[in-house]
Amino acid sequence: METPAMHQPSAPPGPSRKKFVHVDVNRWTFTTGVQLGVRAAVGASLSLAIAQFFDLAFPIFAFIAAIITTDLDPAQSRALGVRRLAATLVGGLCGAALSSTLSPGPWTLGLSILVAMLICQLLPIRDGARIAAYISGLIVFDQRVEPWHYATLRMVETVIGVTVAWLISYVPKLIRVEAAGNGTNMR
Repeated sequence: METPAMHQPSAPPGPSRKKFVHVDVNRWTFTTGVQLGVRAAVGASLSLAIAQFFDLAFPIFAFIAAIITTDLDPAQSRALGVRRLAATLVGGLCGAALSSTLSPGPWTLGLSILVAMLICQLLPIRDGARIAAYISGLIVFDQRVEPWHYATLRMVETVIGVTVAWLISYVPKLIRVEAAGNGTNMR
């Protein structure tokens, strides 16, 4: 009597046996990923070019803001952008204020992160707490630039990235596909 296992090909035993992972990607998932990826790439590239055109000291923050706030839905992109702007403002203010009043060091860095996160928890921007914390920490940590100037640069670069992401979110989607499982058209 034959069992189903007898008809299955067996892989060679030992360490040379390769395992393959099957990833089930439907057309909607793939198309959405491509469209979001293209928008993020274009937004990051444009933001970087604009920041470099204005000879900003740290253009990396412009393209980071563009990527973080890019979404296929303009309303979601606006929400992400507002959160990013508010968090950058809180982080910049905390970092600059503490850098101006306390000596630099690990304790000041930790305090700036704590204060920025607590302020975000008290304001309606809880989801921006981590961004505020790292912006505040950067300002306290990097003592090469005057803290208020550094905070202003972070805000300007973030405004560039967020604005570019907002504008790109209004570009119509190029490919229409049906959402997986529900038969509705996604634009």
